[in-house]
Amino acid sequence: MIRRRLAGRDRGSYTAELAAGLPALMLLLLAGLTSVTAVTTKAQCVDAAREAALAASRGEPGVAAGQRVAPPGASVSVAVTGDDVTVTVRAPVRAFGARLPGITVTGTAVAAVEPGAPEAAP
Repeated sequence: MIRRRLAGRDRGSYTAELAAGLPALMLLLLAGLTSVTAVTTKAQCVDAAREAALAASRGEPGVAAGQRVAPPGASVSVAVTGDDVTVTVRAPVRAFGARLPGITVTGTAVAAVEPGAPEAAP
Protein backbone atom coordinates (compact mmCIF):
# COMPACT_ATOMS: atom_id res chain seq x y z
CA MET A 1 0.00 0.00 0.00
CA ILE A 2 1.32 3.43 -0.91
CA ARG A 3 0.93 6.13 1.69
CA ARG A 4 -0.05 9.50 0.45
CA ARG A 5 0.94 12.75 2.07
CA LEU A 6 -1.69 14.95 3.41
CA ALA A 7 -2.00 18.11 1.41
CA GLY A 8 -1.28 20.66 4.12
CA ARG A 9 1.64 19.09 6.02
CA ASP A 10 4.57 20.79 4.31
CA ARG A 11 3.04 24.15 3.71
CA GLY A 12 5.57 26.97 4.06
CA SER A 13 8.67 24.79 3.70
CA TYR A 14 9.61 26.50 0.42
CA THR A 15 9.35 29.90 2.08
CA ALA A 16 11.51 28.78 4.99
CA GLU A 17 14.17 27.34 2.67
CA LEU A 18 14.18 30.51 0.59
CA ALA A 19 14.49 32.68 3.70
CA ALA A 20 17.46 30.61 4.88
CA GLY A 21 19.21 30.41 1.50
CA LEU A 22 18.70 33.91 0.11
CA PRO A 23 21.20 35.69 2.42
CA ALA A 24 23.89 33.14 1.49
CA LEU A 25 23.15 33.66 -2.19
CA MET A 26 23.34 37.43 -1.82
CA LEU A 27 26.67 37.12 0.03
CA LEU A 28 28.11 35.03 -2.80
CA LEU A 29 26.87 37.54 -5.36
CA LEU A 30 28.45 40.38 -3.38
CA ALA A 31 31.78 38.56 -3.13
CA GLY A 32 31.73 37.72 -6.85
CA LEU A 33 31.05 41.30 -7.94
CA THR A 34 33.75 42.63 -5.61
CA SER A 35 36.31 40.16 -6.93
CA VAL A 36 35.51 41.07 -10.55
CA THR A 37 35.96 44.74 -9.70
CA ALA A 38 39.28 43.99 -7.96
CA VAL A 39 40.61 42.01 -10.94
CA THR A 40 39.61 44.78 -13.36
CA THR A 41 41.28 47.42 -11.19
CA LYS A 42 44.42 45.26 -10.92
CA ALA A 43 44.64 45.06 -14.72
CA GLN A 44 44.27 48.84 -14.97
CA CYS A 45 47.04 49.31 -12.38
CA VAL A 46 49.41 47.03 -14.31
CA ASP A 47 48.67 48.89 -17.56
CA ALA A 48 49.28 52.25 -15.87
CA ALA A 49 52.54 51.00 -14.34
CA ARG A 50 53.79 49.78 -17.72
CA GLU A 51 52.90 53.06 -19.37
CA ALA A 52 54.60 55.09 -16.64
CA ALA A 53 57.73 52.89 -16.67
CA LEU A 54 58.14 53.21 -20.42
CA ALA A 55 57.61 56.96 -20.32
CA ALA A 56 60.08 57.42 -17.45
CA SER A 57 62.68 55.25 -19.20
CA ARG A 58 62.50 57.59 -22.22
CA GLY A 59 63.01 60.65 -20.03
CA GLU A 60 59.37 61.79 -19.99
CA PRO A 61 57.42 62.41 -16.77
CA GLY A 62 56.36 58.94 -15.62
CA VAL A 63 53.84 59.99 -12.98
CA ALA A 64 51.82 62.03 -15.49
CA ALA A 65 51.81 59.15 -17.98
CA GLY A 66 50.69 56.72 -15.29
CA GLN A 67 47.93 58.99 -14.02
CA ARG A 68 46.41 59.19 -17.51
CA VAL A 69 45.88 55.41 -17.59
CA ALA A 70 45.41 54.66 -13.88
CA PRO A 71 41.97 54.05 -12.36
CA PRO A 72 40.36 56.87 -10.35
CA GLY A 73 41.89 57.42 -6.94
CA ALA A 74 45.15 55.65 -7.79
CA SER A 75 48.59 56.77 -6.66
CA VAL A 76 51.62 56.41 -8.93
CA SER A 77 55.18 56.27 -7.60
CA VAL A 78 58.31 56.15 -9.76
CA ALA A 79 61.73 55.09 -8.48
CA VAL A 80 64.89 55.32 -10.59
CA THR A 81 67.76 53.10 -9.42
CA GLY A 82 70.76 52.92 -11.66
CA ASP A 83 69.63 51.75 -15.09
CA ASP A 84 66.16 50.61 -13.99
CA VAL A 85 62.89 52.45 -13.54
CA THR A 86 60.38 50.85 -11.17
CA VAL A 87 56.80 52.10 -11.08
CA THR A 88 54.17 51.09 -8.55
CA VAL A 89 50.50 51.97 -8.95
CA ARG A 90 48.13 51.50 -6.00
CA ALA A 91 44.37 51.85 -6.27
CA PRO A 92 41.57 51.34 -3.76
CA VAL A 93 38.73 48.94 -4.50
CA ARG A 94 35.51 49.52 -2.62
CA ALA A 95 33.48 46.45 -1.81
CA PHE A 96 29.83 46.66 -2.73
CA GLY A 97 28.20 47.85 0.44
CA ALA A 98 28.87 51.06 2.30
CA ARG A 99 30.10 49.58 5.57
CA LEU A 100 32.39 46.90 4.22
CA PRO A 101 36.14 47.56 4.28
CA GLY A 102 37.89 48.33 1.02
CA ILE A 103 40.96 46.63 -0.37
CA THR A 104 43.96 48.02 -2.22
CA VAL A 105 45.41 46.45 -5.36
CA THR A 106 48.90 47.11 -6.67
CA GLY A 107 50.50 46.93 -10.09
CA THR A 108 54.27 47.12 -10.62
CA ALA A 109 56.40 47.43 -13.75
CA VAL A 110 60.15 47.72 -14.35
CA ALA A 111 61.81 49.14 -17.45
CA ALA A 112 65.43 49.70 -18.40
CA VAL A 113 66.53 53.28 -19.07
CA GLU A 114 66.99 53.66 -22.81
CA PRO A 115 70.48 54.51 -23.97
CA GLY A 116 70.88 58.05 -25.27
CA ALA A 117 67.66 59.17 -23.57
CA PRO A 118 67.79 62.11 -21.20
CA GLU A 119 67.96 61.25 -17.51
CA ALA A 120 64.97 59.18 -16.44
CA ALA A 121 62.30 61.41 -14.97
CA PRO A 122 59.98 60.47 -12.14
